[in-house]
Amino acid sequence: MPLAPPSTSPQSARRSFAALWASQGSSNLADGVLQAAAPLLVATLTRDPLVVAGMTVVQCLPWLVATLPAGALADRIDRRRILTAGNWLRAGGFALLAITLANGWHHVALLYAAVFLAGCAETLVDNAALAIPPRLLPRDQLERANGRLFATQSVINTFVGPPAGAALFALAASAAFYTGAAAFALAGLAALLLPALRPTSQDVSRNPTPASFRTDIRTGWAYFWGTDLLRRVAFISAANNFFSAATGSLLVLLVTGPFGIPAARYGLFIAVPAAGAIVGSLLAARVVPRVGGGPITWLAALTPAASYAMLGLTSTTALALAGMFCAAVASSLNQIVVSTLRQASVPDELLGRVTAAYRLIVLGVVPLGALAGGLLGRGLGLRAPFVIAAAGLALAALLLAPRVTTRALKDAEKPAAQALPDTADAVVRREPVATA
Repeated sequence: MPLAPPSTSPQSARRSFAALWASQGSSNLADGVLQAAAPLLVATLTRDPLVVAGMTVVQCLPWLVATLPAGALADRIDRRRILTAGNWLRAGGFALLAITLANGWHHVALLYAAVFLAGCAETLVDNAALAIPPRLLPRDQLERANGRLFATQSVINTFVGPPAGAALFALAASAAFYTGAAAFALAGLAALLLPALRPTSQDVSRNPTPASFRTDIRTGWAYFWGTDLLRRVAFISAANNFFSAATGSLLVLLVTGPFGIPAARYGLFIAVPAAGAIVGSLLAARVVPRVGGGPITWLAALTPAASYAMLGLTSTTALALAGMFCAAVASSLNQIVVSTLRQASVPDELLGRVTAAYRLIVLGVVPLGALAGGLLGRGLGLRAPFVIAAAGLALAALLLAPRVTTRALKDAEKPAAQALPDTADAVVRREPVATA
């Protein structure tokens, strides 16, 4: 079962969480700045659509090739050190890129390399960060803690970082990347304020013969795949991400075309769902215990489905924005339910690897969804991907959500009857932690 938080005072626990919060906030700021600066830079270097689209591939590729190894490292190495080293690695990479830009060395390959390496470091940082809250806080504070982390991410990645990155890029391309590097460096410094967070898998008394790195990865994947509840919530989230990616790149064409919205007002279709995500994150600590995780799972699939139907079948701006706001609230609540489920039910010595397996499924579908949406939009028209997304998410809810009940989510947190198996084969044979 998950490792209980260390027996420290509430004040010490609050200080430790504040350090994690500050580190993640600074890292989110850097991400937001670079989210605007990187596409602007590649657009100034080339007008080739294939090269520009390649930026998305470079950004997504680390989640496909590095996620599982990153999860294994999170269960082998002090997670505080991973946060520090990963953020400083990103700081160094973007500082070098800024130096090359300031000296007039402009080449898209340099940007590709920096973004790819930063993405690999991001997999390390994110997997480790998601495994830290249960080491700092008791179970009854996890929803609130996760809500604050996700709300901060939504605010900074939408309303703070991108506008700042665009403004800095307008001054000088190097200024935006220097700023991103500085924010990553501060994130690494904040992580040093955390207590030591060495995973329990490195406890010699429990694991006298450490497994190989490959076996570690197999063990984490087998635990994730053999746990029906974790697998189901992962596929629900993956369906959300797939259809979000399929429709996301077409939204601007739909809004400025069939909806007839001026380009100057398109920002509403970004700001309104972002506000919904923030509201959902902040309300999670109150809403989740009262409503229950089961109904939220249904809402996380059916509310976005209804939103896609509104976009695909109507041209009423107010209705579309209301649907997008509600969909973002439901998705944000579900994200916190799922994160808390992993943190409260998965043994600490496996939490990094199981988180990585989950994120491989959930994030690995994003480039596939974007490609599918583009092909559908080209072949069937702009509205077709939204209608298909509505039907697809509704189908996913019918197939997967019925067995993700509030009772099943609570049962998953109960102490296991047997000790954690030591090998991948044993994990494969074990009974799932919880089924509905």
